[in-house]
Amino acid sequence: MKNKTWTLVPKPKNTSIVDCKWLFKTKQENESTRYKARLVAKGFSQKEGVDFTEIFSPVVKYTTVRIILALTAHFNWELKQMDVKTAFLHGDLDETIYMSQPNGFLSDKHPDHVCLLKKSLYGLKQSPRQWNKKFDMFMQSLNFQRSAFDPCLYFKYYSDIPVFLVLYVDDMLIASSSISLIIELQNN
Repeated sequence: MKNKTWTLVPKPKNTSIVDCKWLFKTKQENESTRYKARLVAKGFSQKEGVDFTEIFSPVVKYTTVRIILALTAHFNWELKQMDVKTAFLHGDLDETIYMSQPNGFLSDKHPDHVCLLKKSLYGLKQSPRQWNKKFDMFMQSLNFQRSAFDPCLYFKYYSDIPVFLVLYVDDMLIASSSISLIIELQNN
């Protein structure tokens, strides 16, 4: 909700509504139990050409990972790993998608309204693609170049110091001889 993922609107006539469900998970941490809930769209009900057009999202080539690791070892660079929490929730939607109100969040004032999705949601067919598009725009805003060989490899030179970022869905490897440049990128 703080991500402004949807707004409640009157249900349009003759429009498909994607349903949703809650997934619950428990995680044992030390002596306590952590409870997690994730709202997911039932993307299997989406109709191609109506609810989505393109769903392809690139995945880093195995060769790229091996080359970056080899360069890191050869030049004794620093290497850091990081992941983006709830990455798919950051992608902006290109299509107009309506979703039923989640159980437990039904509006008292408008129980017949539906959620007009503004952002991607786990379970939507286009969510990985939309996250990747958002990430690509972000990296370009930092003046990183995307490799012509692999769309999941980004690089930038600070004077003569290279920084490489390899993206695998929402996990990243960042390699450089400069730990301060890596930390700066991580903090962005």
